[in-house]
Amino acid sequence: MQRTLFTQDHQDFRLLVREFLTREVVPVYEAWRHAGLVPRELFTSLGKLGIIGTSLPEEFGGGGQDDYRYNVVIQEECARACVTLGGLRTHLDVVLPYFTAFASAEQRARWFPGLASGELYTAIAMSEPGTGSDLAGVATTAVRDGDHYILAGSKTFITGGHHADLVIVVARTSTDPDNRRGGLSLLVVEKGMPGFTVGRKLEKIGLTTQDTVELSFADVRVPAANLLGAEGSAFSLLGRNLAQERLAIAVGAVAQARAAIEMTITYVRDRKVFGKPVAHFQNTKFELAAMSAELEAAQALLDASITALVEGELSGVDAARTKLFCTEALGRVVDRCLQLHGGYGYILEYPIARLYADARVSRIYGGTSEVMKSIISKSLGL
Repeated sequence: MQRTLFTQDHQDFRLLVREFLTREVVPVYEAWRHAGLVPRELFTSLGKLGIIGTSLPEEFGGGGQDDYRYNVVIQEECARACVTLGGLRTHLDVVLPYFTAFASAEQRARWFPGLASGELYTAIAMSEPGTGSDLAGVATTAVRDGDHYILAGSKTFITGGHHADLVIVVARTSTDPDNRRGGLSLLVVEKGMPGFTVGRKLEKIGLTTQDTVELSFADVRVPAANLLGAEGSAFSLLGRNLAQERLAIAVGAVAQARAAIEMTITYVRDRKVFGKPVAHFQNTKFELAAMSAELEAAQALLDASITALVEGELSGVDAARTKLFCTEALGRVVDRCLQLHGGYGYILEYPIARLYADARVSRIYGGTSEVMKSIISKSLGL
């Protein structure tokens, strides 16, 4: 189906991203995958091309384009090339919006030039070993001590934490027995602060170039000037970007499903079984036809949601519907595409195997499919 989501500026940006991936990433991606990490220099290279700072104000060296569709282009092109650029999606779609929305004038002057150039890279630390998705149960504390907070605790499952120069940490600055959600604040911890330690890199089934680490804070003295937003307002601030965070996962899901179908079509045309291409069998045709129809339905829903987000009208419920449908569709598509590859589909040399492993987490992070169903059911009065 014809998409009407993008302007010529977006398509020009798409060519820039595609050329960069083809020239700088694809030839060395296997080495990155085996290393389990992308090089830190990747983000400064993206900064020099203007790819990483599109949403930041021009006065700080950014692109001045507060348009989520540029982030969509980056995800689509990475999926097309079958690569992941570490925690870049989290940096752009999840973390930067907190800086652009809540940073003070002084914080903007201090951090935005580096964020625009790629010299500063970010992560957000919410999950803890004992709390999981229950943000109200955060145990990390930050006690005010003059012009500083004394930060103590630990975090886990932190995407981009290995390379991050700035980490937004959710910490409890006060306790209210009657309101577990109250008393949480956002503190920006900077790499190199005494007591701040990056722990082990967690090994995952997929997304192998995306560093996912544990972080610990042993009485880290964080300047009060690094408080993001008002003290005690973290829970409400974190909720404001949830729709975009979940939509970003859906964007990746649909782009990866499209890549899986396209690579499978190429494979079944070339692969011969019983003397003829796999593409000639009716089952192959029917499977790919069904997947194509499901993909177009997911794309239509996704594009409508992206349009709503750009116009400031995307609700949390519609974001949940979109994430649920698109990620579940991705799971079905990559499974069927791998099946059509036969035994080769299980070999990591083939991109479909990596896509299969990468896809599974989309139904977990950003809110599980079960959480999405709970949100949707509440909107139905159930």
